Amino acid sequence: MSKYSEYLNEIEERKTQGLHPKPIDDAELLSEVIAQIKDANNEHRDDSLKFFIYNTLPGTTSAAGVKAKFLKEIILGESKVEEISSESAFEQLSHMKGGPSIEVLLDLALGTDAAIADAAAKVLKTQVFLYDADMERLEAAYKADNAVAKDILESYAQAEFFTKLPEVDEEIKIVTFIAGEGDISTDLLSPGADAHSRSDRELHGQCIFEHNKEQQAALSALKEQHPDKRVMLIAEKGTMGVGSSRMSGVNNVALWTGVPGSPYVPFVNIAPIIAGTNGISPIFLTTVGVTGGIGIDLQNWVKQKDANGKVVVDADGEPVLEQAYSVETGTVLTINTKEKKLYNGDQELIDISASLTPQKVEFIKAGGSYAVVFGKKLQSFAAKTLGVTAPVVFAPSKEISHEGQGLTAVEKIFNKNAVGTDLEGRVLHAGSDVRVEVNIVGSQDTTGLMTSQELESMAATVISPIVDGAYQSGCHTASVWDKKAQANIPKLMKFMNDFGLITARDPKGVYHSMTDVIHKVLNDITVSDWDIIIGGDSHTRMSKGVAFGADSGTVALALATGEASMPIPESVKVTFKGSMKSYMDFRDVVHATQQQMLKQFSGDNVFQGRVIEVHIGTLTADQAFTFTDWTAEMKAKASICISEDETLIESLEIAKSRIQIMIEKGMDNEKAVLQGLINKANKRIAEIKSGDKPPLTPDSDAKYFAEVVVDLDEIAEPMIADPDVYNEDVSKRYTHDTIRPLSYYGGDRQVDLGFIGSCMVHKGDMKILAQMLKNIEELHGKVEFKAPLVVAPPTYNIVDELKAEGDWEVLQKYSGFEFDDDAPKGAARTKYEKMLYLERPGCNLCMGNQEKAEPGDTVMATSTRLFQGRVVKDSSEKKGESLLSSTPVVVLSTILGRTPTLEEYERAVKDINLTKFKPSSKLLTSN
Repeated sequence: MSKYSEYLNEIEERKTQGLHPKPIDDAELLSEVIAQIKDANNEHRDDSLKFFIYNTLPGTTSAAGVKAKFLKEIILGESKVEEISSESAFEQLSHMKGGPSIEVLLDLALGTDAAIADAAAKVLKTQVFLYDADMERLEAAYKADNAVAKDILESYAQAEFFTKLPEVDEEIKIVTFIAGEGDISTDLLSPGADAHSRSDRELHGQCIFEHNKEQQAALSALKEQHPDKRVMLIAEKGTMGVGSSRMSGVNNVALWTGVPGSPYVPFVNIAPIIAGTNGISPIFLTTVGVTGGIGIDLQNWVKQKDANGKVVVDADGEPVLEQAYSVETGTVLTINTKEKKLYNGDQELIDISASLTPQKVEFIKAGGSYAVVFGKKLQSFAAKTLGVTAPVVFAPSKEISHEGQGLTAVEKIFNKNAVGTDLEGRVLHAGSDVRVEVNIVGSQDTTGLMTSQELESMAATVISPIVDGAYQSGCHTASVWDKKAQANIPKLMKFMNDFGLITARDPKGVYHSMTDVIHKVLNDITVSDWDIIIGGDSHTRMSKGVAFGADSGTVALALATGEASMPIPESVKVTFKGSMKSYMDFRDVVHATQQQMLKQFSGDNVFQGRVIEVHIGTLTADQAFTFTDWTAEMKAKASICISEDETLIESLEIAKSRIQIMIEKGMDNEKAVLQGLINKANKRIAEIKSGDKPPLTPDSDAKYFAEVVVDLDEIAEPMIADPDVYNEDVSKRYTHDTIRPLSYYGGDRQVDLGFIGSCMVHKGDMKILAQMLKNIEELHGKVEFKAPLVVAPPTYNIVDELKAEGDWEVLQKYSGFEFDDDAPKGAARTKYEKMLYLERPGCNLCMGNQEKAEPGDTVMATSTRLFQGRVVKDSSEKKGESLLSSTPVVVLSTILGRTPTLEEYERAVKDINLTKFKPSSKLLTSN
């Protein structure tokens, strides 16, 4: 069967799903399409023309190369297609975003036909996605006195690709649509269970609002009622986009409410407008900027105050909110981009300057942040080649420097990694816009296909040499090796491996597949406390260096350029006092930090959007990651661990040993990236030992947005993060901010399933599990589970270490199921027996895209997510809920089938080696 026949069959199948033909990215298929276009009598010619012109993906897809070549033939007169004129061919090339199209345009511009060269030059002047090879061709032609090359370079030096774009409309008319009340998880916009379809934008668009057809219909009806207005999607009384950066979520919002990016590229919309009473989650807001969208902090509900100016609280001590203005669905508002105000008619509602900074307006004008990033580089190259000074076209980066003020840890890292700045001895402080070099990049498997598409769309073909190391994971699809995973993952691994990443699965089948949780691997391959890490997941929160979770586009940009751009975040300093009680686990300290912070600041989350600088001192990277990982749930932008010398050295030695294992498994590539990381770790260890460069610490006179002191003496019992699913105030459900002591549950809350796994656990947690099971058998003569216990170790390295130390044998003894890499599950488990399941390393239930607990279950888990429907869906009789706690609480809850009492808990953990933490006695600052 021909490729085109297969494509027709696929089209018919998609029709049954209400879908259009899938955009073409395959060269072989497009070659058949072109052959049919050339055949005037072919029965498929009309459809083939439409597919070629309007349904072929641009960039560096193999189809794009074929399309660009054929368009070149048409322009040169070598092929004649009545429906595609030379002008039309140039128009299509202008929308193909680099790669083969730039190569063709340069061929034509630097060719011998003056008229064609002039036409090609006009198109090239609008393009920004040029790479080294393209720029080298232009430079060589210019030095050879080619007038067209000089003309193009002069245009680039003036940044005409940007200045000649239409200005942003002064007024944008919008109509509101409340997507939900309270914090809105990105799962509502792009459910994890539909991760397999994220790269098929039209198909994935059907899952917005978790497939709620009634809500989708209401949104469609609103658009029909207001065809001249843009829809603004709102999180009422909450924050929009919590939980992840999720490019697919922004893509879905744009697909439903945005504008087409190009008439020649279907289902790729841009410029969504989203809002929340409490603003937009920081990492999700970055994703909005990638698409040239607008994110607004509405502040339409405020804390009610009495006559004395004090905040009014309810019976539970929670602040009472009052409405400042209404944004109920169907409200027509106006965004004034010049005044930077939000209006209802003539009434000014709020200043939205933060949503319309000069840089963000540039993103809107350019149709997204990529074009600005590449455009700035192109302008600099052209000016340098011509030997001229580039005019100031783009908004100057904000540079904030306070003389005599010290630096926080993140300010130090950003100053060290900054590029393109000339500070003449000054340093930059929080709020400064900085372009920084990126050391480590991570791509995960449910967003990786979108990252590969972004790389293709920006015409990138190889990883930037600036990047020390990059990793493509397989953890989000580890649980079930079904047809969806088999169709997507091998293709992703080959693309990323070819691009230059270390990949979890070997496209050549030489080394054993590793489905390790991406954050754990990134934490191991980060081998300097001064590193900047960008990862395609909100839990990119390393305990060495500073890490930022990002959308698939920002990850692609970091891979392609080795850089990222962002303001230096403000920091909140967290220190500890007192001592942990013997029966407490470090996970309880993590939860208590959030609880005590909210209490100290009257319910205001001072962590939101900022860097948490945690002076953890004495915990190695594995253990400290439990804290840094949870900072995503604290809504922080990132976190930084401040460590003692000996602790950091121990962490680096552990990292080295695990990287060495990866090398021995055959995972290193031709450039010996992994060996390079070991060399870098050795150098850093030597610097610390010699005193030449001590561990990263803030200055003693650094300025913080706030300081939080966690009193360990106050933590008297295990702390549980509760989704509070029955709270009468819907906006307070599923927030991660409700932290309750174990005694709250009275020892009688039924637990239907336990889960130990995800990035929140380390080897110590697995050993705690083994110790507790042995103790229970010694005490009762057997181990009997009254609720299923699912265990997913985070990495294969940990499994190997447990095997070597005898703990895995213990877990095998009590398990009723153990994963088998030679026969992975082909379908998701939907029912659970009351036994221990030893699942394959990976995300498992925490991700919720492949397997979930049974609907309506009360789950006790060590994971990070408690959003509605993530780990467990509601049933018709009962709401599902995911209570988050420490490993010993989860173990005991499944043995009992209910929450334990504090007395039961204390007895169960006696003599168990829990994860302990003692605050550093050293002053972790620099003079």
